[in-house]
Amino acid sequence: MDVRIWRFAPLVLAMPGAVLACACGCGVFDVGTSSMFANHAGVMVFVEYDYLDQSHNRSGTESAPAEDNEDKAIRSKFMTLGGQYQINRSWGMSFELPYWNRYLLSADEDTGELAGYSHSAIGDIRIKANYTGFSADMSSGLTMGVKLANGDDNYPHFDADNQIGSGSTDLLLGGYHLGRLTDDNRWSYFLHAQWDQPVAHKADYRPGAEGNGVVGVYFEGWSTHAALKLSPVGLLRAVYRRSDGGAAGDPENTGYTRLLISPGVELAAGNVKLYADVALPLYTNAHGNQLFANEMWKVHASYFF
Repeated sequence: MDVRIWRFAPLVLAMPGAVLACACGCGVFDVGTSSMFANHAGVMVFVEYDYLDQSHNRSGTESAPAEDNEDKAIRSKFMTLGGQYQINRSWGMSFELPYWNRYLLSADEDTGELAGYSHSAIGDIRIKANYTGFSADMSSGLTMGVKLANGDDNYPHFDADNQIGSGSTDLLLGGYHLGRLTDDNRWSYFLHAQWDQPVAHKADYRPGAEGNGVVGVYFEGWSTHAALKLSPVGLLRAVYRRSDGGAAGDPENTGYTRLLISPGVELAAGNVKLYADVALPLYTNAHGNQLFANEMWKVHASYFF
């Protein structure tokens, strides 16, 4: 087995927080680097913090007037605890427990008066299995999992698409491939695609299904110290989300396509890895009028046993 390639296999075994169940443009915190997953058989634990401030209105591919949208700002903080158990070279599993804080500033539809609401709660748990046994170097694989409907979806001041929990049980299915760009093993790449399909939902609200695709390039040529390694990373992310449905949904103002670029950096020291990036939009095509963030921030720390 190529140990260098095995180091990158966990990049795409799962997509933590890939779909954040927010139809108004929450964005994608989908995949980062090997800091997110174990790089050998055994156990890895991680903590992640994500932040976005949705304050820019878009309709189609253009900016849209703020007065056409009752929601004026949505600021979200996502804290996730999780871990992965890599059973052997072919099979592994992962678990993620999110905790969200969300602030919504909106205008009353009758008076136009602004009111702000803040709510914190546990989000929807994700459980995944991954299969990496297609090839000896583990360079291709499948991810399979489920998103549970345990998150809080009944906060009275949030619409259905702004709730911390989506109220749906979703099936998650993905595939990936990774490889080397140069013979000296300094440059690597990875590809990943995942589909999130709600299969059971509330009678009055069906969140839109979502597909995500990622292309990443990773440079391993910088070492600041024998035990300290600095690696720049570049990601290109594509997102497609269908419109919501149901009586409590808003199909006229949900659903979008986005393309984002994410520069990032990973710092590795022994069994500890730190990773950070920012996602910046290159293209947005929104159905109706929706709020989007111009930056989406991620910080991730992991420890390998």
